[in-house]
Amino acid sequence: MSQITNDIEFKKALQNLDAVQQRVVAAMFVEHVLSLSDDKRLNQAIAVAADSNASAGDIANALKLAKAATNDSHVRCGAECNWAEQAGYFVARATIAALTPLQQSISASPAWQAAMSSRMAQTSMLIDNESTQQGTHTESEWQYETLSNYLKS
Repeated sequence: MSQITNDIEFKKALQNLDAVQQRVVAAMFVEHVLSLSDDKRLNQAIAVAADSNASAGDIANALKLAKAATNDSHVRCGAECNWAEQAGYFVARATIAALTPLQQSISASPAWQAAMSSRMAQTSMLIDNESTQQGTHTESEWQYETLSNYLKS
């Protein structure tokens, strides 16, 4: 497959992945933004998501951890949320997407959901950071490159 360069190609490529590949790719997206959350439960949960041999029980337990982290981060945000806390919330949401079984996902692609939540986490941090500087790649570009490399391997 050629290099992915836009969301249309990106979404199509994600939809062609099987359930395990969706989970593993979603975990890669979340790992990239994991530092934006200080909730250690997410580290544990995403390690399970990244394991292509994880058991159904391990995945279910990791999903419970991620849901608890999401609820806690949502409560912390409240009505007067700061953007750093909001970023942590989106990281937790991305982790849930990565661990949600394909047949229970709110979209056709859990990896797409994880990618979008990861982008929201980065956007929240950009808003929080008064500097307008970004790295050389946007989160979208980084995701395109990561998925392209995954598909080539």
